[in-house]
Order: sequence, then C-alpha cells, then structure tokens
Amino acid sequence: MDKFGLIGDPISTSKSPILFKAAYDGKKQYDLIEGSDFEASYARFLAEYKAINVTAPFKEFAFRKADAISGPCSKIGASNLLLKTPEGIEAHNSDFTGIILCVAEAYFPGITAQCYERYGSRGYIKVHQFFRDSVKHLFREKPQALIVGCGGAGRAAAVAAAELGFDTALMNRTPEKAQKIADELPEYNFIVDPVTDFRAAVKECELVIYTLPMALDAVSDLTQEDFAGEGRYGSGQPAKVILEANYKTPSFSGEVLSRLNASGAQYIPGKRWLIGQAITGYGIMTGEQPDINAISSAI
Repeated sequence: MDKFGLIGDPISTSKSPILFKAAYDGKKQYDLIEGSDFEASYARFLAEYKAINVTAPFKEFAFRKADAISGPCSKIGASNLLLKTPEGIEAHNSDFTGIILCVAEAYFPGITAQCYERYGSRGYIKVHQFFRDSVKHLFREKPQALIVGCGGAGRAAAVAAAELGFDTALMNRTPEKAQKIADELPEYNFIVDPVTDFRAAVKECELVIYTLPMALDAVSDLTQEDFAGEGRYGSGQPAKVILEANYKTPSFSGEVLSRLNASGAQYIPGKRWLIGQAITGYGIMTGEQPDINAISSAI
C-alpha cells in the first residue's frame, strides 16, 4: 500500500493527518515525519513513501530536491509537496492551489465540487482556467489585489493573485522584501506599496490576501466603507474578498470582522485556505479524488 506523510519540525499539532484521514475515509496511511534534520527525513521519504507534504522550515529545501517543478511552483521557489513519478521527484505548491480554490469559490460557489467531480484529482486546474476566463465578466475593469506580508505564504499568494488575473500590489513591513519579489518576477509587474498606505490600498483593491501572523495597527481602523470598496463591482458580487492565512489568532476578528460583514464583503478564514490546500494537495499526492465534503467537515 502506498504511504504518505508530512515532513517538518515541529509538526506534532498539525491538522494534516486529520484532513488526510477524512479525505480517504482512513483507508490510506499518513505519517508525521518530524525532525530537525531534513536530509534524514527526506531519506525516509525516498525509502518508504510515495508522496509527502513539507512544512516549515523545509519548503525551500524540498524545492531544491525536485527533478521536475510543476507550474507556478517554479515562480514561488518553495515546495510543500513532493511526489514520486517515473521521471523523478516532482515539486508542487498547494499554498498556491489552495488560494486558487478559495478565491474562485468566493465568486462562484460550488465551482470546486463541480470541477473535481468532472475532472478528478487535479480539478483545481479547471477551476483556475474557469476563473481566468471569467475575470472580464466579473469586474468593470481589471481587478486589483493586495498581498500583505511577503514571506513564503505571501510569495505564493502574490503569484496566485497574478495568475488569477489581478493587478497585484505587495506590502511588507520591510519593503525591501516586497521589492525583492517584484524584481525576481518582473513578468507579473508587481507594485510595491508602503505599509503606511494599508487602509487606502484595502479600500482600493478587490482582493486582499493577508499573510502576516499578527495584526497591523491599521487593521483596527478599517471602516465599513473601506470594506465596501469604491463601487466598481458588478451586480451580485461581494464588495471585497479578504483571505487571511492565520486561522489560530486571526487579525480580522471582533468589531473589525463585524464591519467587514456589514459592508457586504466576504471574509475567507485561514481554515478555508487550509481546506483548499488539502483538497488540491491530497489529490496530487494520491492521484485520486479526495472527499471534499469530509475534508471541509473535519475542521
């Protein structure tokens, strides 16, 4: 029987085993391969496993091990999924694919299930294609995205937003880090915005992906009007979509979240991003369609 697992340190509290068990009704094995020595964990993967997830602090190490790099993973420069294939080790990034599902689902509820039912384990590719083809019908002009935080998740978010068809701005407390991403990926024409422009940028952009582990002071200043945007949306579309990576201590909570909801904007919590990662990643790992409803119910 094929074996699957997760490499990282520490990972004892990871939700990955719960989600994987739900995805396949406990019929496939998924192990935690914990340790500070990446090479030792990677050797176990080569000896025992068909595919592995990879989490901090080893995503860049995993990327460098690949013989083949799938799609935008090459732009991100980090991998959280390694798969054995006849051609060698293939690298993927389900942070990217998870964002694709979350954003598409915000505008087209049910699109994920439809594409996976029709196209199988890599249904996210069709979700991506459908959204790209539909962007011009969703907005009166090319939409804008703001990525807050330029660490590993932020870089994946930046590539995902650009690949979905958004003009994308990058914002980081250390602007040089955002500029480095913009310089390394000139094909996306990323704009670098200073943190001091946070409130104005949130108001202007149709999509905000917030990847910082803590709240900027300006988050608490956001008003219902800021979340409502500038009136460039078609009938029936959410005023704004806010996707946050942190699901343990979210920055958009309490009164801020109340204002967001009252504005008509749509908030996507970090757990939904986690679910999107699981749906896309486990399908890639096994080559089989995961149980989307079971994954969504697991957390």
